[in-house]
Amino acid sequence: MEQLNRIELRGNVGNIKVQTVGNNEVARFSLATNYVFKGRDGNAVIETTWHNVSAWSGRGMPDFAKIGKGTPLYVCGRLRTQRFTGSDGMERQVYEVVASRVELIDEKDALQPAQ
Repeated sequence: MEQLNRIELRGNVGNIKVQTVGNNEVARFSLATNYVFKGRDGNAVIETTWHNVSAWSGRGMPDFAKIGKGTPLYVCGRLRTQRFTGSDGMERQVYEVVASRVELIDEKDALQPAQ
């Protein structure tokens, strides 16, 4: 059986930090995605989920200087789990999206509903 670890996200950047590692750059940013549904009272409820993303410069990546807070992005990659011990001694686990492709979404396209 073939295994698959793929995630696709479309959302807005929260914060971004770009670092130089050797001859490459890595961008680490948060991406907010929204899910809208009707609550029990019939009103729309917006559920926002924040994703941690890391993207290495190179093929399939835009110029990281063009990405800032609020920038709409499409991200395709894989999900990775990292475990660590916090400063308080508690074992923690975080999920991170390792991007293989990042695309800037044109503002006018971001307003169109997904098909």
